Amino acid sequence: MKKIGRNDPCWCGSGKKYKACHEALDEKIARYAREGHIVPRRDMIKTPEQVQKIKESAKINVAVLDYVAERIRPGISTEQINQWVEEKTREMGGIPAPLGFEGYPKSVCTSVNDQVCHGIPSEDVILQEGDIVNVDVSTIYDGYFSDSSRMFCIGTVSPEREKLVRVVKESVELGLKEVKPWGFMGDMAQAVQQHVESNGYHVVREIGGHGVGIEFHEDPWVGYIGKRGTDMLLVPGLMFTIEPMVNAGAADIFVDDSDGWTVYTEDGSDSAQWEIQVLVTEDGCEVIAY
Repeated sequence: MKKIGRNDPCWCGSGKKYKACHEALDEKIARYAREGHIVPRRDMIKTPEQVQKIKESAKINVAVLDYVAERIRPGISTEQINQWVEEKTREMGGIPAPLGFEGYPKSVCTSVNDQVCHGIPSEDVILQEGDIVNVDVSTIYDGYFSDSSRMFCIGTVSPEREKLVRVVKESVELGLKEVKPWGFMGDMAQAVQQHVESNGYHVVREIGGHGVGIEFHEDPWVGYIGKRGTDMLLVPGLMFTIEPMVNAGAADIFVDDSDGWTVYTEDGSDSAQWEIQVLVTEDGCEVIAY
């Protein structure tokens, strides 16, 4: 990190002198780095002003998922979900972040049953009684990004599918309890992995969570196979998603060659995912979007 004089303006843009702003935080991070730990860069730490802007984006993201939750039912197409997301996001002044991102053609991802993630909405995909579907919403508002997803059980689902959806949500909640300043990303990952595997399921390894807020996908990459006390140091201002993708069968996946986006389980088993956006705070953490 570039050396800053104690009386110079802080790197975060607050206008305060460095010694009255981020100096103590930087010194503590540097101590962990000298001990060999992975530590976040300065540009990964959100300032209070950025956090406030990101929260405004998240309000839209949560409202859009609430809107979908009120309307989703058997017999609708996943394209109808796409239209709801597009219309509600823009009505509230936001922009759907997935639309056009690296060529993605829709405003939301809808992943049904054995689709792990990045399912493309279609008029031809009609939700049936007993299906499970992940709706992944991401929003840009005033240049700031938010991202969260929820699972929906369509009508009455089998006990097996209900358990999968429930266990994955529980794993996210257990992981969240481990997010605290001066802990480690591995603390969260171990909690997720242990709960998932104790129920006979497997965490997808190739796809994980990510930093978010200033960009759609930022560092750090967030995995859910881990060990306590390892991986990146959690410091106040770090923001990322907890979004384990969990397969009822084996962890192996593949990408559909026909669209280049939709990820499926290799063995055809069901998959489920919940996603929350989390901020590390001075005394714990805060869920920004859910």
